[in-house]
Amino acid sequence: MPRIALIEDLTKAPVPVGSNILVEFPGASQWYNVSLVIVAEWLRSGGRISFNDFAQPPDDVRRRLGKLGLDVAELEGADQLRMFDWYTASLGQRSKEKYRMDSLKVPDLSIRFSSEIMHEPPQPDWMRMADNVSMLARFNDERSWVEFMLTRILPGHRVRRSTAVVGCAKGVHSGWVYEQLEAAVDGIVDFKVDELGGEVVNLMRIRSMREVGFESRWHPLKIGENFEVTLEK
Repeated sequence: MPRIALIEDLTKAPVPVGSNILVEFPGASQWYNVSLVIVAEWLRSGGRISFNDFAQPPDDVRRRLGKLGLDVAELEGADQLRMFDWYTASLGQRSKEKYRMDSLKVPDLSIRFSSEIMHEPPQPDWMRMADNVSMLARFNDERSWVEFMLTRILPGHRVRRSTAVVGCAKGVHSGWVYEQLEAAVDGIVDFKVDELGGEVVNLMRIRSMREVGFESRWHPLKIGENFEVTLEK
């Protein structure tokens, strides 16, 4: 099976297919760069990706994946990479992307997921990457968007047997939100930013994994010239 970069560097065995992994990150962390490194490694190891882009223009994601050495046009043409645009709708505009969400209101999203996505066949070689689902809180009340995550998004990944890595911003929701999401997923990964010796240090750890052993210590991240992120063990 394809490999989950950085995360599986800290597990004692591969993460089971169909797992939901929640990433909690502060805004100043390297999570967005890490998400693209995970995408690149999954693709290089034979998998396919649906990148659910909440936080940045799709062409920016394509450009940054290109810096990591991927031929994005070829991957999209071969249906190995799908850029799923949620970002443009957050600006009140209609996306020109092939894969897009035209509304970010939970009632509209629920209809689409119920009628289409929940009935797709198993897709174990697909990863569902979401860079920042916290953006849904801008358009929906807390209970509505969390219920959407619990009854549509996360079960949809399991139904399709697709591994999912879902980013959620730290410190912007109530404790109830984090408790609900954490109880529903199979693994939790944390990012944080510290200062050491006058320098900013980015760190990552696995807080929880239900079905595979893991190392739980904080590990510093090394950022390369092309913004490829690696783990310093």
